[in-house]
Amino acid sequence: MNQKQKNPQSSPSGEVIKTAKNVAKQKVAAGSLTQVQVLLDEKDGAPNFALRQFTMEEGGGMPLHTNTVEHEQYVLRGKGRIVIGETVHEVEAGDAIYIPAGTPHSYEVLQAPFEFLCVVPNTIDQLKILNNQC
Repeated sequence: MNQKQKNPQSSPSGEVIKTAKNVAKQKVAAGSLTQVQVLLDEKDGAPNFALRQFTMEEGGGMPLHTNTVEHEQYVLRGKGRIVIGETVHEVEAGDAIYIPAGTPHSYEVLQAPFEFLCVVPNTIDQLKILNNQC
């Protein structure tokens, strides 16, 4: 039986298995009370996409911003209000979200912790804040 690796580099067949609790959380500078964990990316041998987990605490969120890459997201727990373009969505555990590249979007926590997975292409992303309100 294979065991989960804490800091995997690579295996003979290329697969990687990590435990999220062993991945460091980093503060998201553009957000409030928001942290991200990069679960998988090109450093793990994933050539096309990065898998990240975001955690937003009570009162947390992200201001209206754009990214130069698309986002696919899946809500793990909690509830949030996401503005995408001109539409406001209330999302909760089990909801899947697609945000096209260049589309303004923001996040506000309704029930903490608000946690979601976010998949983005492994390309250079430029984040542009459009306002500073979460």
